[in-house]
Amino acid sequence: MGLDMYLYAKQYLADYCPEDKEKAEAIQKLFPELAGVKNQYGSAVKYVTAEVGYWRKANAVHDWFVKNVQKGVDNCGSYYVSRENLNELRALCDTTLKNRDNASETLPTASGFFFGGTEYDEWYFNSLENTIEIIDAALKLPDSWDFEYQSSW
Repeated sequence: MGLDMYLYAKQYLADYCPEDKEKAEAIQKLFPELAGVKNQYGSAVKYVTAEVGYWRKANAVHDWFVKNVQKGVDNCGSYYVSRENLNELRALCDTTLKNRDNASETLPTASGFFFGGTEYDEWYFNSLENTIEIIDAALKLPDSWDFEYQSSW
């Protein structure tokens, strides 16, 4: 057990858009169990979701999401994350990596049940480097993709 954290990219497939409709139909063909499942407008497939980020016990990053995205509610729910949120977190990770002595002030760790260590050690700084890599890759996606954060423990 432990703190597992996920960043998902999600794209809506609109029935009124021919390209999206083709994508939805292609996806539906990949899953035979969905054959014949439709809504009043066409395909029942409405979203494509991809896991674009995963962290394990990166409690400082999780705490940032709780405070800045989840409005202080830490309930393992799924929360919309804007591109601005991701850019802000990326900049904070970068600043913290460049000024490691101030880590406890810029991006503090957070304790919690199965959240991992709260030391400012190699594990902590590696999680920030990983966060930057995740965000850089996510932000390369076109603007039609939305992001969601979810945690579990």
